[in-house]
Amino acid sequence: MDVRTIAVWLRARYHHLKTARDTGVTSTELAVMAGALLLGAGLLVVAIRAKLAEKIGIISGG
Repeated sequence: MDVRTIAVWLRARYHHLKTARDTGVTSTELAVMAGALLLGAGLLVVAIRAKLAEKIGIISGG
């Protein structure tokens, strides 16, 4: 997973969530967007952990 891509997507979804709130978004749409943000955050954590495990493997392996 590419950390940069996930982070950009997460920022875009947050911006969309922030601006949609001002235009009268329904609670269902708000819940879906919040769920998407949580999913994106989870994917970001997984991607960072994978990158760290890769770097530790490279350092440990010599």
